[in-house]
Amino acid sequence: MSTRLSDYHFSLPPDLIAQRPLPRREDSRLMILRRAANTIEHARFSDLPALLHPDDLLVLNNSRVFAARHSSDDGVFDFLILEKLGPKRWKALVKPARKFREAVTICGVIAEPGERLADGSREILLAEDLDLQRAGAMPLPPYIRRPSETEDDARYQTVFAQEEGSLAAPTAGLHFTAEMLANIHHAFITLHVGPGTFRPVKSEEITEHRMHAEKFSLSQSTADAINSAPRVVAVGTTTVRVLESVYRERGMICVTEGETNIFIYPPFTFGVVDALLTNFHLPHSTLLMLVSAFAGREFILRAYAEAVREHYRFFSYGDCMLIL
Repeated sequence: MSTRLSDYHFSLPPDLIAQRPLPRREDSRLMILRRAANTIEHARFSDLPALLHPDDLLVLNNSRVFAARHSSDDGVFDFLILEKLGPKRWKALVKPARKFREAVTICGVIAEPGERLADGSREILLAEDLDLQRAGAMPLPPYIRRPSETEDDARYQTVFAQEEGSLAAPTAGLHFTAEMLANIHHAFITLHVGPGTFRPVKSEEITEHRMHAEKFSLSQSTADAINSAPRVVAVGTTTVRVLESVYRERGMICVTEGETNIFIYPPFTFGVVDALLTNFHLPHSTLLMLVSAFAGREFILRAYAEAVREHYRFFSYGDCMLIL
C-alpha cells in the first residue's frame, strides 16, 4: 500500500486527453482487468453485455448535470454556479476571483460581488432573479480545452440522467445507450457531483486530504435489488462511494438519503461492490486512488501504462475499463 501522492503518478501525453465525444457512445474502447488472474484484455464497450453474468446488477448514478457555467457579458469573468442561496443570491466559483470587485452583467442582468465564503466561493447578488443553473453552458472539466458547444448539451449527460444537481457528469455512464441498458439488469442511485471533483490533492500524505461532502440518495427498490444480486457491478466511482458509504454507516444496504465525504484509498475493504466500470482518471486524483484500492495500485498503474501505449482516450469523453 502507499499513502504518498507521488505514488499515484503516471505520464500522459496531452493528445490522449479526449476533447470531444465519439460519434456513437457505444464505440468507446473497453479495457478489461481481471484481478484474480492479473490480466489485461482489450474490447469495445459494445461487448459489455457478453462480459456480464445474466444475473449481474449494474448500479448507475442518475444525477443530471445542470448548465451552470457562465461568462460575464464582457468575457472577463467565468462563473461556475454552485447553488442558490436565496432570492437573487447565488453561490459561485469565480475566475479570476481576485479581480471580481465591481458589478458586471450576466445575460444582461447586473451581478454584484457579495461575501467571500469559507470554501473559496463567492456570493453573487443579482438585480433580477435569473435562473443561473439553467441559463448557462455545460460545465465541461478544465482539461477539455474548448468552450462548451451545442453537442455537449446531450453528450455530457447520460441517457438515463434524471435528478438534476451535478456540476460534472458521472462519466462512466456516458457510454451507455438506452437500447443497451434496456437489456441489462440495472438500478439507480443518485449522487450530485460537487465542486470538490475539480480540486486536486495537495498534500504528499494523502491521508491528510479531506473530501467535500456530496448529497446522495438510495431508494428502497435499489436497496432490494442490491441485496438480492449475486454480483454488483458499480458504474462509476460516484456509485462506489455511495454504496460503500451506506454500507460503512449502516452495516447493510438500505434506503438512505444524506451526504458523503468518504475518501477511498488503499487499503480499503469493499463490502458491496464486486466489479467496477470506470473511465481513466487524472494522475494524483482521488478517483485514481479509489480504483487503486479496488484493483491494486501496481495493477492499475500497469493498466494505465498499457492504455497509453495502446492510445486509449482518457478522462470524461474517453474510453473505459471494466475491473472484474
